[in-house]
Amino acid sequence: MSLRQHGWARVFVFCIGLVSASAQAALPEFASIVEAASPSVVNISATAKAKTTVSGPNDDVQELLRRFYGLDAQPQQPRSRQAFGSGFIISADGYVLTNNHVIDEADKIMVRLSDRREIEAKVIGTDPRTDIALLKIPASALPAVKIGNPADLRVGDWVLAIGSPFGFDYSATAGIVSAKSRALPSEAYVPFIQTDVAINPGNSGGPLFNAAGEVVGINSQIYSRSGGFMGLSFAIPVDVAMDVVAQLRDKGKVNRGFLGVAIQEVTKELADAYGLERPAGALIASIEPNSPAARAGLRQGDVVTRFEGKPLNLAAELPQAIGRAKVGETYTLAVFRDRKPLELKVKIDPLPEEQAPVATADKTGSVPDLSRLGLTLRDLQVAEKTSLKIKGGALVIRVGDGSGADAGLMIGDVVTRVGSTAITSTREFAAAVRALSPDQTVPLSILRRGTSQILALKLEAQDTAR
Repeated sequence: MSLRQHGWARVFVFCIGLVSASAQAALPEFASIVEAASPSVVNISATAKAKTTVSGPNDDVQELLRRFYGLDAQPQQPRSRQAFGSGFIISADGYVLTNNHVIDEADKIMVRLSDRREIEAKVIGTDPRTDIALLKIPASALPAVKIGNPADLRVGDWVLAIGSPFGFDYSATAGIVSAKSRALPSEAYVPFIQTDVAINPGNSGGPLFNAAGEVVGINSQIYSRSGGFMGLSFAIPVDVAMDVVAQLRDKGKVNRGFLGVAIQEVTKELADAYGLERPAGALIASIEPNSPAARAGLRQGDVVTRFEGKPLNLAAELPQAIGRAKVGETYTLAVFRDRKPLELKVKIDPLPEEQAPVATADKTGSVPDLSRLGLTLRDLQVAEKTSLKIKGGALVIRVGDGSGADAGLMIGDVVTRVGSTAITSTREFAAAVRALSPDQTVPLSILRRGTSQILALKLEAQDTAR
């Protein structure tokens, strides 16, 4: 090797050393976090007694078993059900936080500490809507976790989980934040932190730490087609959990805000129909009578773009904000209506008990044809109007090729509004469509299985109603 080559080799090795040192410097000191935080993590086992018994063989079978085999068949005894999970200590006097689904319906809950002590826990309160459970164990001078601020997390930040996957106590796994404010279909009130941290059965209820060793989330769910970890795990932000804890400690239950609307996402087509610059916000599909939304003056077809000054990019962000709003307080909604912005004041009510859904309209009947749209509709019958609690509408009884199908209309849908025009009959629907300009996109309000939705109907130049 020449002197020149030897010199370049030394520079190359030196550069590799710099890159290696830089990579190490970028990683948090996981060992120190695990060592400091593990004493605050607990293992939870919940036992539920069997509620029903399994009946044994009948008298004839018992007699056969006795005569031919000398056996006396007895009814099977009910078996207890056990669930395992994780949790963490949030105060030195014995308050422990975990998931509600870990201890749900349990008759006995045991908390095992890092020093191997096992202590029976009392349930202070639960909140199934956020999957939070607050427990209390009779102990003192316990090592509590440090609570961090999930708002400071950035996508790409390192995070660490400690728990008991498959019963392997105090297992530590690390990864990064994959996304924030992720909405899941089963949890309308939780803006989940998505990570790629390996989470498996037994991790539920355990803490998610940031690089400073502070708890920023509660590991709650995974997305999996196999039942095991597949790279998608979700944690409840700890600030959401601590809001719940404060109410459970004080009142034993959670009062959650209520607006009284059904919402849907704003698609590109709907954004065009409403004149929005981009598809963002929460589209109001329906409003409950005498609800805070109704009293505030919200209307079907309004697009809520901000809550108390904070932009709403996704529809799911509105129920998350309302759920955490203080009952009885007044908040400002920024709304887009008739292609113009306005502000409304809304006073939040407590969330009422869930109500039964409205009955679905009958699909039988016939009458007018609306060619080119690909639709056949008929007027609602008196019984259908009464069942749906509306003055009228146009019931879709056939959907063929055309703009109606492209908009997503289905048999059984009831059209109640075209743009800003209320529809109580097929005649009114036809008149409203005729009044539209060619190539225009308009919002179409419908009832589908008793639930209000808004579709975007785009009229091609040749589409007409007759």
